[in-house]
Amino acid sequence: MIDAFSLIGKRGLFLFDPETAHGLSIAALKSGLLPACRLAPDPRLAQTVAGLSFPNPLGMAAGFDKNAEVPEALLRLGFGFTEVGTITPKPQAGNPKPRIFRLEADKAVINRLGFNNEGHAAALARLKALKTGGIVGVNIGANKDSADRIGDYAEGIRTFYGVARYFTANISSPNTPGLRDLQARASLAELLSAVLAARADEAQKSGRRVPVFLKIAPDLTPEGMDDIAAEALAHDLDGLIVSNTTLSREGLKDRAQAGEAGGLSGAPLFEKSTSVLAGMRKRVGPALPIIGVGGISSAETALEKIRAGADLVQLYSCMVYEGPGLAGRIIRGLSQLLDRERVASIREVRDSRTDYWAALNA
Repeated sequence: MIDAFSLIGKRGLFLFDPETAHGLSIAALKSGLLPACRLAPDPRLAQTVAGLSFPNPLGMAAGFDKNAEVPEALLRLGFGFTEVGTITPKPQAGNPKPRIFRLEADKAVINRLGFNNEGHAAALARLKALKTGGIVGVNIGANKDSADRIGDYAEGIRTFYGVARYFTANISSPNTPGLRDLQARASLAELLSAVLAARADEAQKSGRRVPVFLKIAPDLTPEGMDDIAAEALAHDLDGLIVSNTTLSREGLKDRAQAGEAGGLSGAPLFEKSTSVLAGMRKRVGPALPIIGVGGISSAETALEKIRAGADLVQLYSCMVYEGPGLAGRIIRGLSQLLDRERVASIREVRDSRTDYWAALNA
């Protein structure tokens, strides 16, 4: 993916199966072979969200760096922040291989990984060893065989509290059976109460309050969105991440791969995830931060997420097709778009097209 683009090119990379290619990417980023992206700071792109100062609004989504192996290398690519995980308390192998599929005609990916990761202890050791002060969030989840999934999330807060700049509670992956049931209102209320109670305990001990975000699915009914918005506002939650992968296969060109089970990400997710984002913005109001994810492949698509109601944005799957320079191109492109629109801050364009996108989800 990222690194192999630089070393052997896209076609060479695509000779490998997706999971092998991903492993090569992590290895090359670890090696330091990929040069840093040199970006001139643009104060119009900087903003403070949930008490954190972001140099630009573009982040690497969870899923790429599952085990916190390369957060600093990713920040050097030009990202304003990065998110490691999803990390579960105990190591787990995930679902049987093959479990990642490229849909080249659609610039999409289907995965059914199932929270494969090395567990809390391995990731914690790596995060403690970080040398730079960039924003690294920790995406926490539950083990597939856990007897207390809500307890797993609270344990994630306690384990990583000293090293996380923010947390994401991921209850929206379709690849762990029953996980999305935590989005139901009663279960969500219980989860948020436990996670935020753990945060309150750790904040009292450390004197430091770490923001907590909730990552939701794009496959929600309007009633489900209503419930999530109500619980988000009723609890001391710092924001939402909209959205995870989708189970929908609507409009895909690659019908052969479309039959694979798992979550779909990449370009086809853009419209669905953006409309859900706008719908959530309408429900939660202007104050609660939202990070927009799904189908971002350019400065134009990143800015459209912000117009729909996002404060920050993240990408991952489109990097598979666009290569390692994508983050830098998007940041430079955002500066050019702000030049064209003659605005002093990217925050000025937020919500300018919320009504348009929300209407698509009505």
